[in-house]
Amino acid sequence: MSDIERRALIKGAGLSALAFSVGGAEILLSPRQAHAQNIPFRTLTPEQVETLEALGETLVPGAKQAGISNFVDQQLSIPHGEALLEARILNVRPPYANFYRAALSAVDKASQAKNGDKKFAQLSADERYGFVDLMRQNKIEGWQGPAGPFVYLILRSDAVDVVYGTMEGYAALGIPYMPHIAPEKRW
Repeated sequence: MSDIERRALIKGAGLSALAFSVGGAEILLSPRQAHAQNIPFRTLTPEQVETLEALGETLVPGAKQAGISNFVDQQLSIPHGEALLEARILNVRPPYANFYRAALSAVDKASQAKNGDKKFAQLSADERYGFVDLMRQNKIEGWQGPAGPFVYLILRSDAVDVVYGTMEGYAALGIPYMPHIAPEKRW
């Protein structure tokens, strides 16, 4: 699946309704609805959710409310060939949960080493922006995990998809939603 096809799917019905498990039943919700309804996570731990939401919100404001953690968690729980995660597009080896666990752990460990034992979610907004800028440039001493710039790219892409890859996201950007027009002709 090319990046353009992936984005077209996400911008179409892809993020509008994903299957979330609630009380043993599968229900269709958007990541935003899953977040608002406090749908339980299948794969991510509470600590990973906290880090992912703080990082997602730093990378793309609105990512937490848009359900970044719900989106990533749901996508980690389906067959890897069906995942809409940027990790799949950039050929991260499945299972993708391994990448996300390692990436989120690397962020927290580097944050603790750099900021006096404070995990990323505990940092101030300014500290988070500074940390992400260093991570993006691969300038964090002692970083252990997937390459910082690669983590930045994947998580930023996932955050952009969950915030702007919906009809609400298109409206927020002032872009008319045109699902009937081929993606390559929209721009």
